[in-house]
Amino acid sequence: MTDHQFVPSHYFNTHGPHEPVLTIEPGDRVATTTVDARGADANDESVTVRGNPQTGPFYVAGAEPGDAIAVHIEQIRPNRDRAWTSSWIAPNVLEPGYPTRPKEIPSMIQWAVDVDANVASPLDVAGLEELRVPLTPMIGCFGVAPARRQAIGTDTSGQHGGNMDWNGFRVGVTAYFPVFEPGALFSLGDVHATQGDGEIVGTGIEISADVVFRVELHKGWNASWPRAENDEIIATLGNARPLDQAVQHATTEMLHWLATDYALDGRLAHIVMGQTNGYQVGNVFDPAYTMVCTMAKQVLRSLSRDR
Repeated sequence: MTDHQFVPSHYFNTHGPHEPVLTIEPGDRVATTTVDARGADANDESVTVRGNPQTGPFYVAGAEPGDAIAVHIEQIRPNRDRAWTSSWIAPNVLEPGYPTRPKEIPSMIQWAVDVDANVASPLDVAGLEELRVPLTPMIGCFGVAPARRQAIGTDTSGQHGGNMDWNGFRVGVTAYFPVFEPGALFSLGDVHATQGDGEIVGTGIEISADVVFRVELHKGWNASWPRAENDEIIATLGNARPLDQAVQHATTEMLHWLATDYALDGRLAHIVMGQTNGYQVGNVFDPAYTMVCTMAKQVLRSLSRDR
């Protein structure tokens, strides 16, 4: 296992078959940095074009189509004391005709971020002087190169991952991505200091960050959609629009995972999921919505088979 310190010099605004910036072996750890969604670095200076710029891609040695990579998120630390958000809830999240843009509120809000105190607070917003929001840093956009040599913009998501904006992608979580291109070509960016469910204003608290991740390779692990797990749950993510299609992808992927890795096939998986699954909402702002289907590990441990 090798520890890599990688300093990015350029970024991509698509997930695709780009020239890799670094080759890593399964088990390697990478410490690197990300810029914010508008391309600003740790000095709050613009270093690349806006649109969820990605650090990477990283070539995972031995990864081939039909495999999956596991990305263990070990550190997400905001690296500056200022961040920003949009201030209006997206019209598609509200009933038609509901007023969404009060003139007295600017379209962008600046936030003070105190990493040591673990809080963020809005600046110069009358009525919110005492608001303190706990930091829960997350990765908003990450994934691998899509199938068929596509380059898909970082404003959306799909089977390859992408701009899913699920606030469950935090430290201590392992994210799994199906491999479509040799080397997987994994990249990451769009860190949020925190974010509510759904990213309903189109942003989290957008900030640059220092990130540490470790990659493992699962040969022949035939996932179709991104997956995740932490100490408490396993999760599958479906990315699509309309929302019911995203639910279908996430739910079907969970059934597939239970059948292949937990020997819970056929009606057994349907019975268990019907009374014990959970759903969480990822992005409901961008071109593709994200839904997350979850299953508690406590439920899986309670089953009679040895797991």
